[in-house]
Amino acid sequence: MKKIAVIGAGIVGITTAFELASLGNSVTVYDQNSAGAEEASFANGCVFSPGFVTPWVAPGLPKTLLARLFREHSPVRIGGLGAKELAWISKWRSACKMDNYLVHRSQLHNLASFSSDVFKDLTNRLNLEYESSKGFMVLYRTPDEQRNASRILQTYKEMGVSFLEITAEKARKLEPALNAETAIHGGLYFPEDEIANCRQFALLLKDECEKLGVRFEFNSSVKPLSPTQPTVIQTQNNSVKFDAVVMCAGVRSAELLAPIGVKVPMLPIYGYTLSAAVRETIDAPLSGILDDRNKVTISRIGQRIRVSGISQIGGSPKAHLHGAFNTLYKVLNDWFPGAAKTSENVQEWKGARASLPEGIPLIGACRVPGVWLNIGHGSSGWTLSCGAARALSNLIDGRLPGTNLIGFGMSRLD
Repeated sequence: MKKIAVIGAGIVGITTAFELASLGNSVTVYDQNSAGAEEASFANGCVFSPGFVTPWVAPGLPKTLLARLFREHSPVRIGGLGAKELAWISKWRSACKMDNYLVHRSQLHNLASFSSDVFKDLTNRLNLEYESSKGFMVLYRTPDEQRNASRILQTYKEMGVSFLEITAEKARKLEPALNAETAIHGGLYFPEDEIANCRQFALLLKDECEKLGVRFEFNSSVKPLSPTQPTVIQTQNNSVKFDAVVMCAGVRSAELLAPIGVKVPMLPIYGYTLSAAVRETIDAPLSGILDDRNKVTISRIGQRIRVSGISQIGGSPKAHLHGAFNTLYKVLNDWFPGAAKTSENVQEWKGARASLPEGIPLIGACRVPGVWLNIGHGSSGWTLSCGAARALSNLIDGRLPGTNLIGFGMSRLD
């Protein structure tokens, strides 16, 4: 049995803590917030999509995003560009090559498929009940949008992704409430993917962690790791020696790792969501869709509708970009007008997704003995969390990971 500290109580930290405790380890989780899943896991888009998960390094993507950057409803916004943002963008542009995309796409798909299996195992074995619905649909408004997307369909087929190319008529049968006045040229349907409430799942699993003896130290801001004692966790109240430390601290991870010589090119990419109560069930989505033009998802979670989108580079975590929420309201109205009570008690939220230029996370041993990484999942954190946690926990316990983790290690940063 090892004495292990997990830094971060988001979905990645909680799943990691559960897997480590399930293997008989003594686990303590530290988080600067007053409860679990308070940051990126708090109000994400709730799309659990192993089929659609993809790295943000497709060839031609920089040119495409630049062309859209100054449109009113651009899916990418600039909140401010300093040296850190410019360095990250430079690395990202260098990674946007076909060979990188194909390799990383395959790596992400393998991990996401494994994660889906683990997710289902936990749900069934622990009898977890959370808001969820089956199926996820990508909608194209024009022939050009569908033609551009068709380039990756062969890749999906080669990897064995379960999906269907659908007509506008089929899309409207799957989601009867879609606005008849908004044009649909066609779409993709992922029947095995789903909409699932990330925060609900995280808090339910936190309860299961505590049954296994996991301790949660909330309101505990961990200090950067010490180069002389990297497995000693120091907070404002005390310091505790552990056998191992697992970094799951999202955007703070780079700062906490820097003193021990681990340089991670991580950047917060901010996303926006709004959540509102369902007004009329007949006008609401049954599950979830992605508007491909605007890169905005609309999901049904219980008696609420959640709209999620925008990738903001740079800027403050608190200040909202002008017009960002307007885009979310517009896309909701395009597809499901009148479905949500948008005039009262709407939750508007902005969260930071810890992202690496290559678009895939770092999972595995650090170069410093006793320190392990489970960071940089970007917008795929919910989808990858269960699989990444089990694979890493197996490694820490001296077992085979259970899935191929080649490409997720520190060596790719050399």
